[in-house]
Amino acid sequence: MRLIPVLSFAVLLAACGQDPQQNPDATLAVNTPAPDSAAVTTIQWLDSTHQNLGKINEGQVVEVVWRFKNSGNKPLIIKNASASCGCTVAEKPEAPIAPGGEGSIKAKFDSKGREGTQRKEVYINANTAGLEGQDLSFSVEVSKKTSTQ
Repeated sequence: MRLIPVLSFAVLLAACGQDPQQNPDATLAVNTPAPDSAAVTTIQWLDSTHQNLGKINEGQVVEVVWRFKNSGNKPLIIKNASASCGCTVAEKPEAPIAPGGEGSIKAKFDSKGREGTQRKEVYINANTAGLEGQDLSFSVEVSKKTSTQ
């Protein structure tokens, strides 16, 4: 199993050292145009970007919602919403949000096997300036499941 990371690293080093004249694909990232700034908009979070869900019992599934408003003048497109852990599933709006419109990002957290203080993040990718890599997060205290619960 240790051979795979070593081989991956070797391939990465070899690719970084290639001459762009010999491999035209090596310049692809450099020549890729930046996102169209004419389609960029802004977002206003109506809820805190970090939410504390309090205490729950181990095994419960809880949902957290972050509401937002498209505060720009172009349609807001949430391209991706992904969670930091497999115990959390994020949902995003599929349709673009019109200027002035509101929407929400939802996440469901399954606390099965997750005793103690938990902090999870949801990463957002959208057509907004400065939102690339923005995190939404929540914390929750998961109490140990007892045989009487």
